[in-house]
Amino acid sequence: MRLLLRWALNAVALMLIPELVSGLTVNSYTAALVGALLLGLANALIRPLLILITLPITLLTLGLFALVINGITFWMVSALVGGLAVAGFWSAFWAALIYSVLTTLVDGALADERRR
Repeated sequence: MRLLLRWALNAVALMLIPELVSGLTVNSYTAALVGALLLGLANALIRPLLILITLPITLLTLGLFALVINGITFWMVSALVGGLAVAGFWSAFWAALIYSVLTTLVDGALADERRR
């Protein structure tokens, strides 16, 4: 049940981002749900592989290149979801940064009391 609530709240967070970032559009709540699901899967499966591949440049930039990887991941997912459109890399970069903050807040709000 908590997983479905987290998924729905992440989709709501995805719907809020176009209000803050120009160049990003989310056409429907269904697109936001699919986008949130694919972003979760991409962040769990693809992002660690990208971080491992780009580890030298990430170390040279003191971890800041991980933000670029977040933007690339967000941009890749937007290419797969029909109702989610990103105008360019910088829109994807800022959208991914805001989405990361919002999902961290959602995770913190839904954290189990035993885990704190």
